Amino acid sequence: MFNNRTRIKELLASEKANYETTVMGWVRTFRNNQFIALNDGSTNNNIQVVAELGKFDEAILKRITTGACIKATGEIILSLGKGQKVELKATSIEILGDSDAEKFPLQPKKHSLEFLREIAHLRFRTNTFGAVFRVRHALAFAVHDFFNKKNFVYLHTPIITASDAEGAGEMFRVTTLPIDGTAPKNDDGSINFKEDFFGRSTNLTVSGQLEGELAAMAFSDIYTFGPTFRAENSNTTRHLAEFWMIEPEMAFHDLEDNANLAEEFIKYIIKYAMDNNKEDLEFLAQRLEEEEKQKPQNERSELGLMDKLNFVVNNSFERITYTEAIEILKESNHNKKKKFQYLVEGWGIDLQSEHERYLVEKHFKKPVILTNYPAAIKAFYMRQDDNCEPGRQTVAAMDILAPGIGEIVGGSQREERMDKLTKRMEEMHIPAEELWWYLDTRRFGACPHAGFGLGFERLVQFVTGMGNIRDVIPFPRYPKSAEF
Repeated sequence: MFNNRTRIKELLASEKANYETTVMGWVRTFRNNQFIALNDGSTNNNIQVVAELGKFDEAILKRITTGACIKATGEIILSLGKGQKVELKATSIEILGDSDAEKFPLQPKKHSLEFLREIAHLRFRTNTFGAVFRVRHALAFAVHDFFNKKNFVYLHTPIITASDAEGAGEMFRVTTLPIDGTAPKNDDGSINFKEDFFGRSTNLTVSGQLEGELAAMAFSDIYTFGPTFRAENSNTTRHLAEFWMIEPEMAFHDLEDNANLAEEFIKYIIKYAMDNNKEDLEFLAQRLEEEEKQKPQNERSELGLMDKLNFVVNNSFERITYTEAIEILKESNHNKKKKFQYLVEGWGIDLQSEHERYLVEKHFKKPVILTNYPAAIKAFYMRQDDNCEPGRQTVAAMDILAPGIGEIVGGSQREERMDKLTKRMEEMHIPAEELWWYLDTRRFGACPHAGFGLGFERLVQFVTGMGNIRDVIPFPRYPKSAEF
């Protein structure tokens, strides 16, 4: 059997010595023609493989270059060097894959994140991205673990859909029709999608929510966790064209139940990563601390990464209404001294990230759940609140705001009343005939239900402290970039 190796993380975690084993991995450095720093991706820490002078053929030693893949067998002995308990004294070394040291882009030096984005296929081999993607894995596992323990059904919703769940209209079209101008046309000159593969206009999904609601009307509690797409021409550190969304939908839940579940969920998955990826998070915390030192004093975060994570896990989230938030922001010194880029002048505005972060980081100094937003700035499916002030119709929506990032969760109680839902769709010019299947859930056994969406990359960004969302997804998709 070829793969009889021991993972480097296991070796370094043990103080056991004087036994034979095999390690395989990629060479980080090779010093003095005898000390190999070897890494296999199970940890950021390398094991030192000692190639005793005079024991190995010169031709083999020349092939031990940065980036090369090797197999080393030998005895695990207690290390005399600093920073490691054990090392491997090699009895045999086999080159599994050569690497041209002069052409290998990842030389043993510090590289900028911008440069590493250009070689995203190799950046996994760096300490920063090794840590980020091990944490991403832990968070993804924790998502499934949390919902499985609560007996939720994991639902795979369609990637290709004919509906626009958000009413946003910024979608990627899916078609098999020719794009050279020869596609069949209707009498008015528009494209005749009846000739297309699906017989209608289709696009990549922006959300699995509407389909999720259908399943919640049978299973009670479901969640989706899959890729979603937005064709926004947005070149920011917070937006991607392809990203992953976690969207639970729960029958027999109101807005408060929804907020309770979302708070419990966020705390659970962050705590899971803290318990299971301590070494990676400590490395990322150190990296962030060094990065923060390069910033002007007024732009530095008040909390270190571990402090920020503990801040979320150990605090009950503050709950306030949108109306209360507007008053706090309007009366704040920050607003009065015109320190906000977007001044808060009155009720009805859509809050910006700077407003959300002010509430969390400056005013309450804890995560905030903001509820009951104006209906005019929210989606058609959100339940309209009863007993609203004249001219101030609100909906049972909620956003969870976190330090350093602003909104991390958006959700609502869904509108289960057929008359109010169809009226709202009419007001927002959403054709009821195209969503007949969605409206059937209100015709046949409707019930109060709620759900929320969490952008997985935003969460990974929050937990790892990475400043750019493109650095927390393996192969980022954004305007003018679909490499790899």
